[in-house]
Order: sequence, then C-alpha cells, then structure tokens
Amino acid sequence: MDLAPHIDRFARRLAEVEAALSSPEAFAVPQRAQELSREYSRLKELVANGRAFLRVGEELADNREMAASEPPGSELGTLAAEEIRRLELEENRLKLEVQRGLLPPDPTDSRNTIVEIRAGAGGAESALFAADLFRMYSRYAEARGWKVDPMDSSPSDLGGFKEVIFAVTGPDAYRRLKFESGVHRVQRVPATEAQGRIHTSTATVAVLPEAEEVDVDIRPEDLDISVCRAGGHGGQGVNTTDSAVRIVHKPTGLEVRCQDERSQLKNKAKAMKVLRSRLLERKIEEEKAKYDAERSTQVGTGERSEKIRTYNFPQNRVTDHRIELTIYNLAQVIEGTLDDVLEPLLRHDLQERLAALSRQ
Repeated sequence: MDLAPHIDRFARRLAEVEAALSSPEAFAVPQRAQELSREYSRLKELVANGRAFLRVGEELADNREMAASEPPGSELGTLAAEEIRRLELEENRLKLEVQRGLLPPDPTDSRNTIVEIRAGAGGAESALFAADLFRMYSRYAEARGWKVDPMDSSPSDLGGFKEVIFAVTGPDAYRRLKFESGVHRVQRVPATEAQGRIHTSTATVAVLPEAEEVDVDIRPEDLDISVCRAGGHGGQGVNTTDSAVRIVHKPTGLEVRCQDERSQLKNKAKAMKVLRSRLLERKIEEEKAKYDAERSTQVGTGERSEKIRTYNFPQNRVTDHRIELTIYNLAQVIEGTLDDVLEPLLRHDLQERLAALSRQ
C-alpha cells in the first residue's frame, strides 16, 4: 500500500483543523472545540509519523544502494547493513502508526481514564498485589507525564488495597491503558509465607474512559446521595467530618463511594465522575454487543472474568495470555516499564483491525 497519498490527505486535514481552531467561532460551542482539539492532536502526531516514515524510506533506499555497491565484508558495507536493520525496524513501526490513521478513530481513545483495581482470590496477598498494580500504573503514568488523581480506596491490614480507584489524565491515556481490563494473576512467595511456598493470587482491573456530561443522561431523581464519615488509617480529618459521599444510581443499581478529599463537594464531584464513566462503559458494551463480528477483531473480549496476564516472580516472567506474549523482565514491568507489554498489544489490535478493514 502506498501511504504517501494518505499522508498528504492527513496534512491537508490538519491545516483545515488548525484554521478552524484559530477562529473564535470554534469556541462558541465548547463540545465542538474539544472535538477539534482532539482531532488536531491526533492529526499532528499522525502527520509527524507520516513524514518520518517517508524520510526513513529514503534513508533505507540510500543505505541499500550503498550496501549493494560495496564489496562483501567491507567496512562501509557492514555499517550500511547495520543501518538497514535499524531503519527497517523503524519503518515498520512508523508504518503501523500511519496505518492507524486509516481506521475510524475511536472517540474514547483520546479520553482520560478511570482505573479501578480490586483484590481477588488470595486473601491478604491479593490486596498486596492490588497495591503493586496501583504503584505500577502510577509510575507508568508519571513516566509519560500523566497526572494520577486518587479517588477512593479501601486499605487492607498489611498495607495493600482491597480496592483502589484513581483517575489518569493525559494524552492517549485510555488508548494505552484500555487493554489492562481483566484479571491479573501473580505467582510468588508472599511475605507472610513461612515455608517459602509459591502462592497464586489475583486482582481485577477495570479501565473506564472518562465520561463527559453529554455522553450519558443522569437525572437528579435517579440518584440516591448520602454522606458519612470517611474511614481509613487515621490522620487529620478522618472520622471527624461527614465528607465521604455515596451515590446510588437507582435505574442500574450502580453504587459509587468517594472519600479521598476532605471536602464533601469535591468527593461528590469525583463520585459523579466515576458514575458517569461506569454508565458510559455500560453503554459502550451494550453497543458493542450488537456487533459480534466486530468484537472478534479485538484483543480478547475485555471481560473482567478473563485471566489476561500472569506475573511470575520466581521466573522474572510476564505472560500476556491474549497474544501469547512472554517476556522476562518482570522486575522492570512491575516498577512501571509497561511499554514492553502494551506496545505488542497495541500493534496486535491495529493489525487485527486493519485485516478486518481489508476484508470489507
């Protein structure tokens, strides 16, 4: 496929969006301005990758010509061969990024996200694992320049979490994290294990696109809102004021609680943000359920009951079961070096969607 015409088309559209954003009229409707800003960010990255792809193609052609003109074993020929291998890898990476622009954009990909981690099977060890996952995502977000905003948590006795909910704000946060939804399994010797036996525990992760008010219609009469005193391990303000907020969405039975802030109003605002995101996720899942054929093109089904990944500490191994990926750098991954796992997932999803598009 010749991508040059598509790159030119992206560049023309980028110029149109840039011109639209420079007009005061674009900001008369806030939602329209947000949509244009998101499209501008997406196109700007797409055009940059496209131009880099064309430039790498030219460098590859030059190096292949040099390699062909040099006698076997020459120093210049060897250097050219090494450069060709590097450039081929870069060309393939950029090619996928440009091809991503050929697919209809997922409107939720550019959203911020809300992540919910809950301890599963394994008792105290599963709560410790939930805390490890929270730290892993927090460090990954920090490395990408994203902001992590804790929203609610239920600590366990040994320093873990029975549940922790937090928001992640930053470019492409949902696109990069959405495949984390599911059951995460850990195999290791717990700190509480006296005989050195390996235990298996689990934690569930739910990744929700942050909803905007226009996404879901929430009527005040559908909400049951109550306040209570915040709970926790102590500290100034804990258990002294009625700041914790509990919201029940009566039509669906969804319940949200937030106690991270000392202000009741701030906790209510955070709880409403979580509720809107859960309702949006339900709406998206209902729509996707209508298209079974489309679901088969995704990485797994995204259901929380799936075991998506295993973290085996004795073997320093991480296995993603959806794409049969196994890497031996668990120590780095659990400290937030997640791209070694996420990039293959993103590439696999893109290749599957491109294949589905070519079959249409």
